[in-house]
Amino acid sequence: MKAIYPLVLASVLCSSFALAHDAGDWFVRGGLATVIPNESSDDVVGSGELELNNDTQVGVTLTYMLSDKLGLEVLAATPFTHDVSTRDLGKVAEVSHLPPSFMAQYYFGEANSQIRPYIGAGLNYTIFFDEEGKGDLAGTDVSLDNSLGLAAQVGVDVTFAENWFANASVWYMDINTDVETAVGTIDADIDPITFMASVGYTF
Repeated sequence: MKAIYPLVLASVLCSSFALAHDAGDWFVRGGLATVIPNESSDDVVGSGELELNNDTQVGVTLTYMLSDKLGLEVLAATPFTHDVSTRDLGKVAEVSHLPPSFMAQYYFGEANSQIRPYIGAGLNYTIFFDEEGKGDLAGTDVSLDNSLGLAAQVGVDVTFAENWFANASVWYMDINTDVETAVGTIDADIDPITFMASVGYTF
């Protein structure tokens, strides 16, 4: 994420282009998204709560502007994969997921401003797959229920060329799942913060 700040600063200082966010405009953003789980769960047979590591993948968003202030956005990404561990057992599983999200957005400032901050709120549907037991759970069945929850975001677009802009955004997703394992069902909240740095194009 640190790499986006010099890009944004250079855009502000050097660019004379204005970024259009008018009714009927489409724009796509693509870049790197880092998922940082903020997990909590039931205790796993006295070994502590489930813990998930961070992962970075390619993220893409597609936005349609209903007006110069209101937009609708869809988030997609390549699959995120996390190691799942506990305090005492170490790594006990590996799981992948896709987090498609739908957001309604409000953009601040004028339609042709060089800098457009925005906020958004909507829904996230997380699809879990490729669950695999590791360590003490190796060779056993592990599965996670898919999750539907609320999502929120803040971000900013900064133009640096005609139709091109840099973007930085932060997402919060409410993800709750039941983890089915050989030792029983574990209720887990993952609730990640996602940081995304991207480049966008308006058409």
